[in-house]
Amino acid sequence: MRNGYGNRREKTVSTAAAKRSRLIVLNKPYGVLTQFSDNQGRETLADYVPVKEVYPAGRLDRDSEGLLLLTNDGRLQARIAEPRYKMSKTYWAQVEGVVNEEQLQQLRQGVLLKDGMTQPAEAELLKDPELWPRNPPIRYRASIPTSWISLTISEGKNRQVRRMTAAVGLPTLRLVRVRIGEWQLDGLQPGEWREVIL
Repeated sequence: MRNGYGNRREKTVSTAAAKRSRLIVLNKPYGVLTQFSDNQGRETLADYVPVKEVYPAGRLDRDSEGLLLLTNDGRLQARIAEPRYKMSKTYWAQVEGVVNEEQLQQLRQGVLLKDGMTQPAEAELLKDPELWPRNPPIRYRASIPTSWISLTISEGKNRQVRRMTAAVGLPTLRLVRVRIGEWQLDGLQPGEWREVIL
């Protein structure tokens, strides 16, 4: 009887340990799909994150870079990804053209897109940030200046930041997510990741 109880307890403890909540912070490189498999041979998260049974909490388009969170905790995944929780996300966008205060004010007040009005955002002009070179680099045209803006939103419309900047006359050339809620890139280079202790 004693041994049987001990075995049951040991099994319960090991199962609980195996199911502990995990959170991975990844700097997703440009061109990588936010999924673990692809039947067209494109790069996926599996090429960078060898951790089993974690899944993306939200998405980051293939042509966008930066912070992506992965977890095995369904509740945490929902809190990060679902728009109803309004978790803020900060993006740095390199845009075509010279940004003026009127355009920033439009972004702050909300922009009308095809699927409705966006919620007010935090929008600021950004000095050229110190970032890794993008591979491949953006197309450079000497006759057209570029600017950087920091945009913080708390909703999740499809390709929202790109559509917002385009709506105010500032097409996005490069998009890097640097923060989700309390989590930041903190020096991770493209393809690098770290685990956060929850």
